[in-house]
Amino acid sequence: TIVVTGGNSGIGFEAATVMARKRASVVLACRDEEKGAAAANRLRKRSPDALVVVMELNIASLKSIEAFAAEFVARFGQLDVLVNNAGIMAVPYGKTVDGFERQIGTNHLGHFALTGRLLDCLTASPGARVVTISSIAHREADIDFENFQYEEGQGYEPMKAYRRSKLCNLLFAYELDRRLRAAGHDVSSLAAHPGVSVTNLFDHTGWWAPLFRPAAKLVLQGADAGALPTLRAATDPTATGGQYYGPTGRRETTGPPVLTDSTPLSHDVEIATQLWQLSERLTGVTYLP
Repeated sequence: TIVVTGGNSGIGFEAATVMARKRASVVLACRDEEKGAAAANRLRKRSPDALVVVMELNIASLKSIEAFAAEFVARFGQLDVLVNNAGIMAVPYGKTVDGFERQIGTNHLGHFALTGRLLDCLTASPGARVVTISSIAHREADIDFENFQYEEGQGYEPMKAYRRSKLCNLLFAYELDRRLRAAGHDVSSLAAHPGVSVTNLFDHTGWWAPLFRPAAKLVLQGADAGALPTLRAATDPTATGGQYYGPTGRRETTGPPVLTDSTPLSHDVEIATQLWQLSERLTGVTYLP
């Protein structure tokens, strides 16, 4: 049983399609159930025997996360792979319904809370995995706990905030794996990034992106190739906790998925601990002390 957040489009949809084709029971966790149902229909056209379920999840809402987790526990009871995939990129400053800066709230805090609420289901499934999707953009990220969420827009730049959220994804993935091992759980936490893929998020890389999307498809990879690092992290029997997968090509933008590494900052245990504690305070979800 595999949950893919934001599984109705982009690399999430492509990863879900492959998993379903291989007879996994796939849950598309989508904010818009109508779009989720349309995605499930597209998936079934590719794989008529696919076992796919659509469940409503707004990863930018703690209330929605709690409701999703409660329904999932009641329906499934255990979880083999959680793919923390849903995200937004380089959007104007704004806040989630819980008052979080939108990119931090959606890309990091929502998945932090979701993972915690599904932890019992993960530990009930031997060899379970959590795969959190980061980005090569994390390489230029910083983190400032004095102004973590760019309060009232102070210092906010769309790409700067996106990079920080993707750094948080890696700090979380590595810290989660350390805590899982320390607690003796048979659950691994890994990370992956898609390189540069022509998906809906591509349109947020600059004002020029929508204009050059057709040409970009000729030189960059599609969502199906961008999903390969996710798939390897989620299913490769040799993969282990704390690993990070990305494309093998120049600057990790395209190519087959291989083990890669991230910045020293993303491996900073002290910063990861501080981020974990802050995430617990902000979300109210406490787990793996």
